[in-house]
Amino acid sequence: MRVAIVSPYALSVFGGAQEQALSMSRELARRGHDVVIVAPDRDDHATYDTPAAILRFGPVLKVPANGSRAPLTLSPRAARRAAHAVAKFRPDVVHFHEPFAPLVGWGVLRVHAAPAVATFHRGGGGPALRLTGPLLRRLATHLDVSTAVSESAASTIRSACGIEPTVLFNGFEMDRFVATPRERGDETVLVVLGRHEERKGVAHAINAVRAHNATSEDRWRLVVLGDGAQRRSLEALAAGDTAIEFVGAPNDVEKRQWLRRANALIAPSIGGESFGLILLEGMASETVVVASDIEGYHDAASGFATMFTAGDDTSLERAIDRALAEETPESIARATAHASEWSMATLMDRYEDLYSLARKRFSATR
Repeated sequence: MRVAIVSPYALSVFGGAQEQALSMSRELARRGHDVVIVAPDRDDHATYDTPAAILRFGPVLKVPANGSRAPLTLSPRAARRAAHAVAKFRPDVVHFHEPFAPLVGWGVLRVHAAPAVATFHRGGGGPALRLTGPLLRRLATHLDVSTAVSESAASTIRSACGIEPTVLFNGFEMDRFVATPRERGDETVLVVLGRHEERKGVAHAINAVRAHNATSEDRWRLVVLGDGAQRRSLEALAAGDTAIEFVGAPNDVEKRQWLRRANALIAPSIGGESFGLILLEGMASETVVVASDIEGYHDAASGFATMFTAGDDTSLERAIDRALAEETPESIARATAHASEWSMATLMDRYEDLYSLARKRFSATR
């Protein structure tokens, strides 16, 4: 089968939807399918870990969306070129991640020349969804099958335009996380990973670590992975504390290396998360996970992460202390087994069935 995967977000910027597109492309290729990824960012010439061809169109703008800044293109020319490239590929199925996010996939979706499968990632509404309802409902008529990565994401798109998606999950490749050697030393290393923006809650991790180190002889080291608009303010908040290290945005290999070095992964988002794949990646890395108690994290956490009150520095500090103290080989094994239920192989089994369904529905309308 020939599958075109469309990501509205630039692969050059770290994000869950982009990671899903790349991971799906690897699994589909392993199954013998011919895959192409279409995304924005014509200036991105990086090589990504996938056998799929990657086609990139248009300039990228960081557009405010859902408490974040989405790396999109707003170029109509890029949308036309993307549609032409997909038509030339002659796909059996086009798989859209966030199909309503402008603009690179809109031309492909409007033409609807091949079966269209959608995956919705976004959890939480906002003015953009409310104001564009009529447009979204028109675009929705070109989708043959719709899915969402969580009930939160399903509720969001259901409210926006009436779509009733199948709720699946975000998948990941378990073996990639344990393939990296475990590298723990004598110090207690905490890792926080995410774009430097308010909703990711990195400031709360910094505050919790500094508060702990001010009163405890068992000091924690915090490694901050990521970049973004709040980088300078977060560095100012750390105030030159040598226990806090800003590493920048990691590539996939570096991320997996840090997860294997860490004593605990901290996921301190205060909202706007639809699933929480990073929690499962931490568990797959045999690392303790501490996460904020928000709706978007509940499915992934499922009792295998230590939860704390979102936005509460003291609650986070106590949760880290408790998670480190309660770690045992048995607790790690249980969390790893839980993570394995969300494997990319299992997810793509479901999607292959949905691809077949989309092809039947598409053929029935032609």
